Amino acid sequence: MVAILTIHLHLPACASLKEKRGRIKPLIARLHREFNVSAAETDLQDKWQEAVIVCALVANERGHLESALQTVAKWVEGHWTDGDVIEQRVEVYT
Repeated sequence: MVAILTIHLHLPACASLKEKRGRIKPLIARLHREFNVSAAETDLQDKWQEAVIVCALVANERGHLESALQTVAKWVEGHWTDGDVIEQRVEVYT
């Protein structure tokens, strides 16, 4: 099974794509390091103040996948201070 967490972020203080990448890149690295998920910016790359980050995880139990990605979502909501979370969605594929 594969689970995907999609996080839509708003970065109100960003005034350029370079600044946006400077805030998104450390977030992606930390998600990979702390939660062992694959993560990448997948949409809205040309917008200065918005980003879509997708985290993926593979396992053999649906409950484990959902729980692990909910933990990631809660961490981003509570610890990432460079912007706001607009939307988060977890999808599981079998």
